[in-house]
Amino acid sequence: MGKKKQKVVLPPDLPPEISEDEIEISDEDLEFVKENRDYAGFVSRLDTQSITKHVTRVADVKEGALEAIYEKRLQKKSVVKENEESGVKLDPVDALPVKTLDGKLYYRALPKKVNGEDENKAGEDEKDDGADKGIVKLTKPERRAKLKKIKKEAKKQGKELTETKEAEQAPQAAVLAEVKKDLTAEEAFESKKHKLAELGIALLADPESNIKSLKEMLQIARDDNPSIAKLGFLSLLAVFKDIIPGYRIRLPTEKELEMKVSKDVKKMRFHESTLLSTYKGYLQKLIASEKQFAFHQVVVRCICNLLDSVPHFNCRESLLEVVVRNLASHDDVVRKLCYTTIKSLFTNEGKHGGEATVEAVRLIAYHVKANNCQLHPDFVEVLMSLSFDEDLRRAEVQDRDNKAKHKKNKIKNVKEPSKLQENDRKKSKKELMAKTREEVSADYKSVSLAPDVMEKIKMQSETISAVFETYFRILKHTMISTAASSESNANSTASASEAHPLLAPCLNGLGKFSHLVDLDYIGDLMNYLKKLAGGGSSQDNSSQKCSENLTVSERLRCCIVAFKVMRNNLDALNVDLQDFFVQLYNLVLEYRPGRDQGEVLVEALKIMLCDDRQHDMQKAAAFVKRLATFSLSIGSAESMAALVTLKNLLQKNVKCRNLLENDAGGGSVSGSIAIYQPYATDPNLSGALASVLWELNLLSKHYHPAISTMASGISNMNTAQNQIYHTLSPQQAFMEFSLERESFNPKGDIRKSNNKRKRANESSILAGIDSTSDTSNSINEDEVSKKLSKHFTVLHNIKENERLRGELDRVTLSLNLYEEYKKQKKAGRTKIKKNKI
Repeated sequence: MGKKKQKVVLPPDLPPEISEDEIEISDEDLEFVKENRDYAGFVSRLDTQSITKHVTRVADVKEGALEAIYEKRLQKKSVVKENEESGVKLDPVDALPVKTLDGKLYYRALPKKVNGEDENKAGEDEKDDGADKGIVKLTKPERRAKLKKIKKEAKKQGKELTETKEAEQAPQAAVLAEVKKDLTAEEAFESKKHKLAELGIALLADPESNIKSLKEMLQIARDDNPSIAKLGFLSLLAVFKDIIPGYRIRLPTEKELEMKVSKDVKKMRFHESTLLSTYKGYLQKLIASEKQFAFHQVVVRCICNLLDSVPHFNCRESLLEVVVRNLASHDDVVRKLCYTTIKSLFTNEGKHGGEATVEAVRLIAYHVKANNCQLHPDFVEVLMSLSFDEDLRRAEVQDRDNKAKHKKNKIKNVKEPSKLQENDRKKSKKELMAKTREEVSADYKSVSLAPDVMEKIKMQSETISAVFETYFRILKHTMISTAASSESNANSTASASEAHPLLAPCLNGLGKFSHLVDLDYIGDLMNYLKKLAGGGSSQDNSSQKCSENLTVSERLRCCIVAFKVMRNNLDALNVDLQDFFVQLYNLVLEYRPGRDQGEVLVEALKIMLCDDRQHDMQKAAAFVKRLATFSLSIGSAESMAALVTLKNLLQKNVKCRNLLENDAGGGSVSGSIAIYQPYATDPNLSGALASVLWELNLLSKHYHPAISTMASGISNMNTAQNQIYHTLSPQQAFMEFSLERESFNPKGDIRKSNNKRKRANESSILAGIDSTSDTSNSINEDEVSKKLSKHFTVLHNIKENERLRGELDRVTLSLNLYEEYKKQKKAGRTKIKKNKI
């Protein structure tokens, strides 16, 4: 192996030589040296030559190598000086060096000024130097000023260099800053996520010991990052649902705090106070974030879950306010969530004892009043979930009787002990035992969470009053608004569902709770319903105007509610419902499939015609004729329901079967009116007994086999010997033959009846539809297509007629407005002329 080349390590450079005049010595240093002369005497005896030799010498190195190295150093220094001739080099003692990216050190240099002033100054200095013939010695203040000036210029130059470097590195720094920011945000999100999980698990494991962790979780939920805040909300929701006790927390008063208590009581108080304060802060944060779009659904979900899980706990009023307000939200998810929560409150009253129900119903009534009845229908539809205990009054009476009996027995037992004999002691013991049992049961009842019967009755009465207050307010508002709109614009085409969104659920609720209406208000209720339904034979024009602004379904609902109220209070009422029959008679022809609700019409037919007692012969015949006419121009489901109602009326009113006769002058029983008037508005004045049900002949050829079978059966009712009453209700017929279930293949029982009829009449068009023979494939398609085309052309003509009528109404309205504009213009001109005169 070759010898390694010895590496020469040179000693560090000595500091530059500075003249003694330029060295500044402070006064403090002079005082210190004067005080310590004895210790500083060795400095004067130092051998400087030996020291310099020792520093410049390197061990085991030849003097030639050292000289070569020193020569190289001198050459480098000379090159640096030549490069820096254009600038003024700072003294290394006065300024710190700057280290470049390559690791080299250099001292800052000031650029040399070439101004005239500097040259003059330089010339003057040279002159002064020549005059003085040597170096001029500056005083200490002048030297200090000069050094300060040099340092300031060096700092300015350093700032300029740093600014240029920062400008060059600005784009890269911005990108790096963004990357670092994203990394730190992800790390913070993960750390806070794990922190929430740890705190939640600890709280669920031991809530009393780790109750302080709730505040940390709440602090995390208040983070500016929406994702972290949502996680905090949901985590706190799960924790609160688990650790909230089954009672309402009451904080101790000042007197109770002053009392001495045990450690367990102190611990329990601290636990309850911390839980309650954190719960309030959580609710405040939720309510504050509820208005923000990013948190809206999460916040409402948390509030609904809390109200559904712990409705007995503190701050229930704040939760109810948010949930009830969002029942009218435009967001379907939020609205349905609030609807199910309120419905759960109404159905599960055991969690809160009925108090939350009363508060919720009051809030609903307040919002209906504040928003002038312009809310979503779910706002009132949720009241249909309420249930009222009708046996509370009986329990109240029984409770009073038991109390009176107990009081009498107590008085009797007080008087009798003096008269008791020794033989009756056993009997008195039994009575005492029974008495103690009664007292214990009474104490247990008072301590239990179940409310008293009187409290239940009070809450139930408040709930009922708030519900009917809401319903009556909606009816009154509908009356006023429809009257005002009809007066301002008689030809308004606005739909009533937009103007009165709460009317339909209000009428449904009145129909359900009509048995709870106070008898003092039933008269007013019936008047409202009569005006909204149309007024009937009333001569008041305002009622007719009101009916024009309501849909057919809403007017039919008014008739249904009136009949339900009458039947539920039959013993206390004596109301004439003739006006509602008149409205039903007129509304049957105004019904349009697709626009109006068929379920409401079918319910009205069932309640008013099928379930009612024996009708007047003229009225029953008028409805039979009207329903037969109605069945010709509507869908199969409504037609089937009308035929079922028609058959029911003919079965109840035997004399009306004369309409099935085919005499030349009409039926055999014409009644007081000899001519049938189809456009009469009153069924008693229509003279329907003088007509014939020729519509059944057309309906027997209907394209739907079930309707044709029903029409044929009704037309043969008079000649049949054994009549079987039809048990199918109009509502069942409508559901079976609705558009969703409609089919050209009838059910089994109808098929059998069709086969019997088709065997007797081989020329029937539908003979091959239900036949099981070999001729099932030989259907006359041409005749079926003709029937279908005729049916749909009639429907098309009806729709075209409606469209033309709408256009005509709009044209007349524009002409009327134009005429009013002309009149106003003429009136304005006449006024101007009068003023000029």
